[in-house]
Amino acid sequence: MRVVVLGCGRVGALVAGRLCRRHSVTVIDWNPASFARLPDDYAGGTLVCNGIDAECLREAGAAGADVFLALTDGDNRNLMAGQIAKQLGARRVVARVYDAERSRIFAEMGLNTVSPTILGAERLFQMAVGEGGQ
Repeated sequence: MRVVVLGCGRVGALVAGRLCRRHSVTVIDWNPASFARLPDDYAGGTLVCNGIDAECLREAGAAGADVFLALTDGDNRNLMAGQIAKQLGARRVVARVYDAERSRIFAEMGLNTVSPTILGAERLFQMAVGEGGQ
């Protein structure tokens, strides 16, 4: 599987590090120092560029990607990059979106979103009422 990950923060680096064990992965970040977060055994590629630029996404292989993950810390950037990757032809696009309401709106528009805010709140609720174990 061909995967492009936008954002090499803690989450992006962790996901890319795990995916590269079995798949072809390219990580995009505008800051080359961010790639230091990748594990020592990271076997994928890296690309320094602006992830909301269509040329950057083409160069990273988003057009032929099986999965494009937009995992920066910016909702707008993730949503825009996800839309561009989808238009370029990425088969599956997932954008991390902190704002719960925007996550729902963009999901209704057909963009796959993950909201750590929603997931965290749901998990905390489960733990508070004793439905989620430890």
